Amino acid sequence: MTNFTMEEYEFLKELGIGPQNLGCYVNGTWKATGPVISTVNPASNQIIAEVYEASARDYEEGMSACAEAAKIWVQVPAPKRGEIVRQIGDALRANLQQFGRLVSLEMGKILPEGIGEVQEVIDMCDFAVGLSRQLNGSIIPSERPNHMMLETWNPLGIVGVITAFNFPCAVLGWNACIALVCGNCVVWKGAPTTPLVTIAMTKIVASVLEKNNLPGSIFTAFCGGAAVGQAIAMDTRIPLVSFTGSSKVGLAVQQTVSQRFGKCLLELSGNNAIIIMDDADIKLAVRSVLFAAVGTAGQRCTTCRRLLVHESIYDKVLEPLVDVYKQVKIGDPLEKGTLLGPLHTRTSRENFEKGIHNIKSQGGKILTGGSVVESEGNFVRPTIVEISSKAEIVKEELFAPVLYVMKFKTFEEAVEINNSVPQGLSSSIFTRNPENIFKWIGPQGSDCGIVNVNIPTNGAEIGGAFGGEKGTGGGREAGIQSTMGVNYHWLKESILASEIGADTPVSLLNSSCKVLMIAPESLK
Repeated sequence: MTNFTMEEYEFLKELGIGPQNLGCYVNGTWKATGPVISTVNPASNQIIAEVYEASARDYEEGMSACAEAAKIWVQVPAPKRGEIVRQIGDALRANLQQFGRLVSLEMGKILPEGIGEVQEVIDMCDFAVGLSRQLNGSIIPSERPNHMMLETWNPLGIVGVITAFNFPCAVLGWNACIALVCGNCVVWKGAPTTPLVTIAMTKIVASVLEKNNLPGSIFTAFCGGAAVGQAIAMDTRIPLVSFTGSSKVGLAVQQTVSQRFGKCLLELSGNNAIIIMDDADIKLAVRSVLFAAVGTAGQRCTTCRRLLVHESIYDKVLEPLVDVYKQVKIGDPLEKGTLLGPLHTRTSRENFEKGIHNIKSQGGKILTGGSVVESEGNFVRPTIVEISSKAEIVKEELFAPVLYVMKFKTFEEAVEINNSVPQGLSSSIFTRNPENIFKWIGPQGSDCGIVNVNIPTNGAEIGGAFGGEKGTGGGREAGIQSTMGVNYHWLKESILASEIGADTPVSLLNSSCKVLMIAPESLK
């Protein structure tokens, strides 16, 4: 039984969402012959609407049509493909407020974050439009007389995108916008707990394709669970699979895709640290830690989970930090002034409780929080824990607003602690010392893919490559690099001369890429 008649859900009709929804967009039509699921509001655990998921038959029909559409889409000039992506961005602009509200309602993040996520997709569309006129190759001097060597890139054909609940549309934007302008069709499986976002986003894309008399199967979408994800991972028609989720599931996806010699782009677990040196701006650092650790209820892959504080300023940092934690307003994410919404599911709340139990059993001391909020929703209190950096639980990602704090004596010790976990996504240091800054961003500093200075670990920008190292996966989303060995299929060296001509595919080996972000004003 849905609560779709409630006034707070009226806006969903503007996005094409009803009480019952077909969850597959295949061959340009909406259909679904799989099981029916209910999507719920995490602030109340009340049902919002019902969605029919994909069946194996739906999947095969969609993939067959998508493979045919790929033959058409690749022939469309790149700037014209960019024009389609531009129109998608404009359609999102027209629905920004309603779509952002849906993201907040179904995922649980506060309304400014929901709107901000949709804006991120719009920004990604704008970025990709510019790239559509810059997919350049190279002319390389040949060592042979009267020869010319060229490099160019070809589309993969189809890119599979599997996204997670915490950013139900932004991650799709990072991948799909680039894939489309590069000449690839997209097959998307959204998170099973945010199907309405998947449907609303797909309806917007589908309307643009239809208006331009293009096959709807250029963009194919499925609502579904692990079975659909497994089908994508196993499908040889999909040369590249981009997966966002846990390291455990990501490893299984990678192994499945690798067995068929496919490519993977993995954005997995993060265990991000902020280091506060003894010369840091403490007020700036405390504000940044609060945003990084509490934002999205601790459910970002870039959430700050570990806080490393120089022993000489430990109390000066912890006292104001604990104080502001106690002032955080917890409540309905759609209400103005709320800073901390609910965890996404009841299971997430249970995992928080289990995590607190394990923290205490491993010697952790709760400085504030550490309990659930008794309500119909999935609310928990933001938590600060004093614990040893060597505790086993510190090396794991607890997807909740739980911050581990610990002391260090030297810069070298702080870097060692930062790098001691299996994950390697984002990291940050607060300092005014240029020597420490350049050590931090260098090869003997942070081993993460995103390296920040005097700003939080979260809040990455679409203009730079996004991704991590070690257990966080590999490959990069967004940024110019994403068009290079990610969505394009191989590097072609063409040797052209009157006597000889050849096309020789060679491998493209990308080194580890770090994205550096510094706030210059903080160095004063």
